[in-house]
Amino acid sequence: MRKTSAALATLALAVVALTGCSTGPSYDGAACDRSASTSGIEDLADITGDVGEQPEVELFTPIGAEKSSFGDVVTGTGPALTGANQSAVFEFSLFSGRTGEPVAATAYDEDAAQLASVGYWAQTVPAFGASLECATEGSRVLSVISPEDFGAQNLAGFGLEADEPVVAVFDVVKVFPGKAEGALQYNDASGMPTVVRAADGRPGIIVPDSAAPTELEVQTLIKGDGEKVAEDDTLLVNYTGVTWDERTVFDSSWDRGAATFDMANLIPGFTQGLTGQTVGSQVLIVVPPELGYGDQGSGAVPAGATLVFVVDILGIDPPAAAQQ
Repeated sequence: MRKTSAALATLALAVVALTGCSTGPSYDGAACDRSASTSGIEDLADITGDVGEQPEVELFTPIGAEKSSFGDVVTGTGPALTGANQSAVFEFSLFSGRTGEPVAATAYDEDAAQLASVGYWAQTVPAFGASLECATEGSRVLSVISPEDFGAQNLAGFGLEADEPVVAVFDVVKVFPGKAEGALQYNDASGMPTVVRAADGRPGIIVPDSAAPTELEVQTLIKGDGEKVAEDDTLLVNYTGVTWDERTVFDSSWDRGAATFDMANLIPGFTQGLTGQTVGSQVLIVVPPELGYGDQGSGAVPAGATLVFVVDILGIDPPAAAQQ
């Protein structure tokens, strides 16, 4: 029995309905150590094919799995997944651990790729998230999931027996950074907001007790060495927005995962502030009302508000966004 990636979406929705709105695992990327957690189960299968392409998988069945475990069939040399909400592109195949028959798979098509995260897979099945923590771009991960960890509802949804283990093969095709990665820049413009950063890159914005600028102000806080942003690009960013007068956060991507923005559809000040910046940069943008939401305001933004954004530019032309 083979099901498409649509079945995976159904699986995810079912599990999220049971587990609530957890954002998935929380772990310190600086302490990532795959060797301490992998189990050496790679010999349970013969897996061939390039990472990112649908693999040929021969499982040495039946596979027993009283406890879930995982191992790296291929260890990539790219950046690591160091945060639960960090965006990445995964391909995925699911098999019966009893028969070795395929159960589900993603499309293995670059044009159909979508962004996801370790937190997303942890919401789907917690053992999936555990198997992907600290995995590196270019890796292929073999994961054996016990029936208990996969869950009775999920087993039934895929037509599997209640005591049937599940085998997953994950390809970590592309990992995007979770925060700006570049050289700190010196700025001495007085009267501008100050930005402080948590260890994971999350910014805090301190607005001064002075009048807001009347013109668009842009400061590059961290200078990345990636490609330049054009005014018609689509960007992957992490951002926080604060109103100058109220000094309150009206929007932030940091708790839900990076956002995909079409530059052509943003408020003018945001587009102007990011055009010409480079991937990997963190940018402070102060947007006067006429280049923001004007006299109408929008949602949590009051009319006539001056806006302060801190934006980490993570990538250009990313795949279509999916649940993070």
